[in-house]
Amino acid sequence: MSARTMARVHRSETPHTSWCARDHRCGAAEHRSPEIVATLPGHGRAAITRVRSGNREYAEIRARFPLHSTEKGARWQLGTALQILRELLGAVVLRPVELAARTDRPAIGRRAA
Repeated sequence: MSARTMARVHRSETPHTSWCARDHRCGAAEHRSPEIVATLPGHGRAAITRVRSGNREYAEIRARFPLHSTEKGARWQLGTALQILRELLGAVVLRPVELAARTDRPAIGRRAA
């Protein structure tokens, strides 16, 4: 008599995309691009990665910055970072829908000064 102790998970493999890293960053059901990094030397770093999971694509953003030495200062920094990330999400997720619905395009046809 044998007992199975682990469930077997079967995932269909997704083909590589034109932008994925095609290395250890890609899994069986997920593809990841190389990171695009922005640094402010001595102050912080942010990286963005394009991710495809199933038939959906995402942007993954990671940021690292030093926190203030006091609890009050660190909380202010974290709150500010969260507010800016909320604004970023609104700008890149919600705003394109609003822009697509616009029909007036006052800048088109205007000459640069």
